[in-house]
Amino acid sequence: QVQLVESGGGLVQPGGSLRLSCAASGSIFRVYVMGWYRQAPGKQRELVAAITSSSSLNYVDSVKGRFTISRDNAKNTVHLQMNSLKPEDTAVYYCNANLKLTIGTTTRDYWGQGTQVTVSS
Repeated sequence: QVQLVESGGGLVQPGGSLRLSCAASGSIFRVYVMGWYRQAPGKQRELVAAITSSSSLNYVDSVKGRFTISRDNAKNTVHLQMNSLKPEDTAVYYCNANLKLTIGTTTRDYWGQGTQVTVSS
């Protein structure tokens, strides 16, 4: 069984910083893409940032220049450094991993439980 465990959410003032972390554990053959999504109340879940195993990056336009995603392939961990936070960044942030359990299986997505990020004065 695969588990994605997130940490690092919380309450921060506008302009502040937070760092989210996520660790994938279990019997995993290979993790391909890891990323962070967020969902604000009344809105659809959206991709915030993603990183492939070869470190190709993808960011939603609204966070470019403020957020940085990174990963440790050996530990199956992914981090999201969030700087210059704005009230509109307030949401539940979910870790996502696209991976294979064994060499013969297809890839599938796994999700963390979500961590709340609130940006407010």
